[in-house]
Amino acid sequence: VWFDPEMQWDAVPSGRRGRQQAYSDAAIQACLTLKVLLGLPLRQATGFVASLLELSGLGWSVPDFSTLSRRQKTLDVTIPYRGSKGPLHLLV
Repeated sequence: VWFDPEMQWDAVPSGRRGRQQAYSDAAIQACLTLKVLLGLPLRQATGFVASLLELSGLGWSVPDFSTLSRRQKTLDVTIPYRGSKGPLHLLV
């Protein structure tokens, strides 16, 4: 799993009234993609992403369970299945 340090992890302010989102759609999509690929429950996916970010040395915070649970209703994670004989490289 490769994380691009140039990725927009934090959300850009929307300019609307009310509380702003803390994480970008790309960050939520990355967490949910790992959840789907590895078949993990949501809480385990959160811990797994936290471990990956710590190992990669990036100072990004991880979306918590309730944030992922709420935002996954509006984001669609579809990963087409394609058989492969070699390793899978995931670039986030």
